[in-house]
Amino acid sequence: MSEEVAETARLRLRGWRPGDPEEFLRRLNTPTVMRWLGGVQDEATAHAALDRIDGFQRDFGHTFWIVERKLDGALLGFCGLKRVNAPGGEHLHGEFEIGWRLREDAWGQGIAKEAAIASLDLAFDRFGAPSVVALTVPGNEASQGLMRRLGMRRREDLDFVDTRFANPGELNPTVVHRIDAAEWPDARAAALS
Repeated sequence: MSEEVAETARLRLRGWRPGDPEEFLRRLNTPTVMRWLGGVQDEATAHAALDRIDGFQRDFGHTFWIVERKLDGALLGFCGLKRVNAPGGEHLHGEFEIGWRLREDAWGQGIAKEAAIASLDLAFDRFGAPSVVALTVPGNEASQGLMRRLGMRRREDLDFVDTRFANPGELNPTVVHRIDAAEWPDARAAALS
């Protein structure tokens, strides 16, 4: 599963290779990166999540791909597409979901936006998604800002309580943004301007 799926000016989105899971967890399973994702994961939980990433690729042909910097081959995180499967969000199960997670030293450089545009291009052009959702939590303003810059609209009617997280407020409810295929060309142009 290590093939390249997309290339941008600075990045490659590619499948996972041997050694990637260890590097990914070393760089991204940190308190700062995992703040809005339920906190640092223990080894079993982290590896179960990586197994699910493999499963999405196997079952649907897409997943959260590795984001690699072209300049030096550095693993910066992941970005891509999966299918919604969050507990509590059954009304969205099976829909295309875009997601991203970058190591802290890659924040604030437009990398997530660049990778997300490539992922949305794939969603609508290669995979024929009718729409794509993005999920986050109330406090994660940075992700919500990127969702808006991508042309995604806040959909409070689709929000839900993720039963993995007990505390409302910081990690609940799950905040949903959505974009339809017909909206993407104009949103893409605006995101690139």
